[in-house]
Amino acid sequence: MYPEEIVIPMKEELTENGFTELLTASEVDAQLSKKGTTLVMINSVCGCSAGTARPGVVMAVINSTKKPDFLTTAFAGFDIEAINKVREHLLPYPPSSPAIALFKDGQLVHFIERHQIEGRPAQVIANNLIGAFEEHCN
Repeated sequence: MYPEEIVIPMKEELTENGFTELLTASEVDAQLSKKGTTLVMINSVCGCSAGTARPGVVMAVINSTKKPDFLTTAFAGFDIEAINKVREHLLPYPPSSPAIALFKDGQLVHFIERHQIEGRPAQVIANNLIGAFEEHCN
């Protein structure tokens, strides 16, 4: 598990922009049982990928005309119980962090894995998500 002093600023980058933390398996299940769209940002300490994923997600939410009903996040290597439960909902995809998932009525409709984040600027990630929001969100 990562030290809290490293993780907290990375968590705050999302929570200060309207994301709610998912900390337990029951919170994940409760959230994904809701009607509507839920964005789940699987946060990570990985500097290169998470360093563009977090700003890309925030940029997408700010700049999209259609937005998910719920913005959520859990931190890989820190919010262990929640991450394990999120990953159950992402099967058959292998564990990936950072990663970004969009669910509609509890079903995965869009997923960006780490290999699709690595080496890409935040704007590219944002554009990918904006397209998914336009397709799946009201």
